[in-house]
Amino acid sequence: MKKYLLLFISFLVCIFSSCTSGKTDRYAMGGDTLHFKYARNIEAVKYDGYSVVKLKDPWKPSRILHTYVLAENKALDSKAIGDLKSEGASVINVPIKRSVVFSTVHCALLYDLNCKKSITGVCDLKYINIPDIHKRIGKDIVDCGNGMSADVEKVIDSKPQAIIISPFENSGGYGKLEDINIPIVEAADYMEPTALGRAEWMIFYGMLYGKEKEAENLFKSIDDNYKALKAEAIKSRIRRSVITELKTGSVWYVPGGKSTIAQMISDANGKYVYAADKSSGSLSLPFERVLDDAGKADVWMYKYDFHPSTLAELKADYSGYGEMKAFKTNEVYGADCTLTKYYEEASFHPDRLLKDMIIILHPDLKLGKLRYYHKLGY
Repeated sequence: MKKYLLLFISFLVCIFSSCTSGKTDRYAMGGDTLHFKYARNIEAVKYDGYSVVKLKDPWKPSRILHTYVLAENKALDSKAIGDLKSEGASVINVPIKRSVVFSTVHCALLYDLNCKKSITGVCDLKYINIPDIHKRIGKDIVDCGNGMSADVEKVIDSKPQAIIISPFENSGGYGKLEDINIPIVEAADYMEPTALGRAEWMIFYGMLYGKEKEAENLFKSIDDNYKALKAEAIKSRIRRSVITELKTGSVWYVPGGKSTIAQMISDANGKYVYAADKSSGSLSLPFERVLDDAGKADVWMYKYDFHPSTLAELKADYSGYGEMKAFKTNEVYGADCTLTKYYEEASFHPDRLLKDMIIILHPDLKLGKLRYYHKLGY
């Protein structure tokens, strides 16, 4: 009996302690975890009026890169959000209506989600292949300059609620952007180990811009299409080996064996030359090494801006390219990123890029026309 009496007294103490320290904050009560199907570096829990999103550090998996609180107006002044802010979380009032976006990838996604008007500032304008943004510069979009050293005054002039920028390992931070008290959304989606994992981050961006349902529907269609294409690729009896990209200066940067491109080549039922490599980033190799490893690759695919766009230009650029089997057999494919939407689409629409790979690797399936690549001629 004494034991139960003590428990009852403890219960009363708890109740009155709550009363004396203020009413229970309803925003601190339980939440619903948002389950991501493929993305591995993002966690989200939804509460009444706000969501807590944690981004894992892709370079140090045991560490959290950044915690965000996406708060509606009704929850902004809650004790729970105040506590999270004091613990270091960045609070963003959603839906975002004004933002500075540093990459063409994320600009294009905001157009897909029908919230293009929320782009009020951009960086690296010359790399953004979206005509409407160029038309809006000087009107409702501010050109904030070079992404590596953005014009902070112009960023402030665009009155953003958030800045969308991709982080880099050991970058040393964001300089003066960290001093202007505007939340920086660290868009680390590109570090996801799978193409669908990266694309799934669109749901996080949808939450930021009040377009979550649209993002969920868009991602579902991409997921369905990707899986259908992958199943189609397996039907082909042809399995060709692949090398990608070009030499830059004295180095040939090729995707690592655990990169999204390597995984997509596998999903396209192709054989990536560096599939056995364990890295998710790029490998920097001398030409001689690539020639040894991939000189006999059946297919060669690379992206470029304007040039080299023909086999003649390719060989003129570097005579060693002529030694590659794919060059000799005319199985070289280029994607001109100034004329196609490769950068704007491929990251959040990996199904489109996968289809191009399957068309190139399995002409027997007759899946139609290429979207980004074209076969190089002389």
